Amino acid sequence: MAVLVVFLGVSLLAVQMVAVCGQNIRWCTVSTKEMEKCKAMSVAFNAAAIRPLLSCVAETSVVGCASLLKNKEADAFSARPTDIYDLGKLDTLRIAAGESDREGEGVSYYAVAVVKKTSTVTVNSLKGRRSCHTGKGRTAGWNMPLGYLIDSGAMSVMGCDVSKGLSEFFNASCVPGANELGDPASLCSLCVGDGTGNHRCESSDKERYYAYKGAFRCLVENAGEVAFIKHTTVQENTDGQGDAWANGLRSEDYELLCRDGTRASVKDFRRCHLERVPSRGIVVGNHVDPTQVYNMLMDGLRKSGFGMFQSSSFGGTDLLFSDSSATFIKANDQHIDWMGQRYYQALAAMDCSSADIPEFLRWCVLSSEEQRKCVAMAEAFNSASLTPKLQCVFGDSVDQCMQKIKDNEADAITLDGGYIYTAGKSYGLVPAAAESYTGDTDGSVYYAVAVLKKNNNNIRSLSDLRGKTSCHTGLGRTAGWNVPVGMLIKRGLITPHSCQIEEGAAGFFKSSCVPGASQSALCEQCVGDQKGDNKCKKGMDLFDGYSGAFRCLAQGAGEVAFVKHATVFENTDGNNTDSWAVHLQSREFQLLCSQDTRAEVTQYRHCHLARVPSHAVMMRPTLNRHAIYGLLDKAQVSYGSDSNPGFRMFDSSSYGGADLLFKDSTQRIIGVGERRTYQEWLGHEYLDSLVTMECPSSAAGQSFTTLVMVALLSSLVSLLAV
Repeated sequence: MAVLVVFLGVSLLAVQMVAVCGQNIRWCTVSTKEMEKCKAMSVAFNAAAIRPLLSCVAETSVVGCASLLKNKEADAFSARPTDIYDLGKLDTLRIAAGESDREGEGVSYYAVAVVKKTSTVTVNSLKGRRSCHTGKGRTAGWNMPLGYLIDSGAMSVMGCDVSKGLSEFFNASCVPGANELGDPASLCSLCVGDGTGNHRCESSDKERYYAYKGAFRCLVENAGEVAFIKHTTVQENTDGQGDAWANGLRSEDYELLCRDGTRASVKDFRRCHLERVPSRGIVVGNHVDPTQVYNMLMDGLRKSGFGMFQSSSFGGTDLLFSDSSATFIKANDQHIDWMGQRYYQALAAMDCSSADIPEFLRWCVLSSEEQRKCVAMAEAFNSASLTPKLQCVFGDSVDQCMQKIKDNEADAITLDGGYIYTAGKSYGLVPAAAESYTGDTDGSVYYAVAVLKKNNNNIRSLSDLRGKTSCHTGLGRTAGWNVPVGMLIKRGLITPHSCQIEEGAAGFFKSSCVPGASQSALCEQCVGDQKGDNKCKKGMDLFDGYSGAFRCLAQGAGEVAFVKHATVFENTDGNNTDSWAVHLQSREFQLLCSQDTRAEVTQYRHCHLARVPSHAVMMRPTLNRHAIYGLLDKAQVSYGSDSNPGFRMFDSSSYGGADLLFKDSTQRIIGVGERRTYQEWLGHEYLDSLVTMECPSSAAGQSFTTLVMVALLSSLVSLLAV
């Protein structure tokens, strides 16, 4: 009966949507010229017997059209992607179709970064360079490159001051229009005006370096080292094309900067670009069937003979649709999917004003020592005029702090991987920034790896570990137990019953050394201390910890050692002078990859069991993560060094503790880039190990997604049985 009720409800909704669209599609227009074109299109569609019928509704703005759709007083309208982004913040939009060129890509153009082929610039080395932009506020030269740099974490912005952030990122720039009160002088320092000293940095053609060809000319004439333009600009001004200044220029002398750090030919813009800028989209109301609107538009193109992408006869340009479009492509309904995540995130990164930033950032502390350091940090930040100001909120436990953040009683806290998992899963928190212990932007504490002797040819895959001897850092430890055992359970190689993980592992390996284990088979390869006592005791057995597990492998007690990536290097090539390690060479060992291949120990970034993430600053998803990172990034310029005479962000010795607010080993705070959720920050390997080790008895060999699907199918079977 329950299934029947659901089916009838869905059927009635479908009938209602068909009925609305079957009678009439009311198209919303935003000007008298658009209304004139819409009426002509309606007549042409009707004459061609296109259904549903098309009628026209008058409004003065896309905001007004969106209001009519919400009230079911109109059914559809066309809008630019930036308008759709703004409207999408207020309500969930449905997209029936996107405009497209003849190639059917749904792209208006690609925003690219162009450099001279002779330069050494990459997207990862833009900081400190000289830059050329089409103009302040323009899409290809301002919003897209800055949005990309902010979203990727390469450029930080404090207090939503994008202009200041750009001036601190690039050494000098030409950004026509960045000559308003408060704009840093460096944004106009490369501009030249009309050549006579006049109109310098104006947002007009009187500035030589204005717009697409102007920004490219800025690069050509060596004013800047990179130009942010659209993908057609180089071809339009080289190889015999363009104005006199472009004579003799060859397109092959320029290259594009790719997001992955590589470079490519200017012809390879579809693969190598900063952002894909979508064409206009067709927005429809929730009461409308998007497919019927799409079909109506395509029928109009094929059958009516009406010039849907021509506006000149109605006295305007881009009326209803873009004049440069040629067809429509079906959309994926939701506006963010239609835009593409990268374009949407670039706009979101630029969507910030000082009004969006709270006066105070409330940091949750867990002890009196952290409270003292937090107060000192707040005073230091305030003395440097950093925004937002810092406040300290006390929590009795990590869980209470996470609850306070969820309840808007606090804003941020730094957490390790296990707590990041809980913060995201149970409290809905997301990462805003993270610690780096090496100074790079990887955001990893280390990589959990499986090490073999190179001359061991019996192990080529994880399944080959069955019946072999193994060395582990200790029971419950991340690299030596949780990650490898979690992965083996997920693969279905270990099948523990009733959550008896030790018993399952003991049945998989022939014998092991797992200090702290209770199963005898997991202690069989351990040797105890120097006297032979304390066998398999945590912290006492010679095979305990990273170096101990590697020693277990090196001395032949085990055939595989589960350690971190640095362990091999720390104990070979003369880096460990203990008698058991002094003769070892790193080239004598290899890594067993999760992809069931092997690799050299230097290739741990690509061959590992899991990337163990660094600590991250977690926040509510409603906060602006770029503002939090902007504050911390600017703060570490003054307070990030352990030799600073005043406050030190990454030193806790003055406050009677260690790792207060941040780990003392932190070298710098980094942006989280595209790893915006707790799952993305943790990484699927590490996340899977956490999920699997929670209670794998009923989930051996199954992914979390598989379990969810099984649960859903079970519910469906129950409904059908009613």
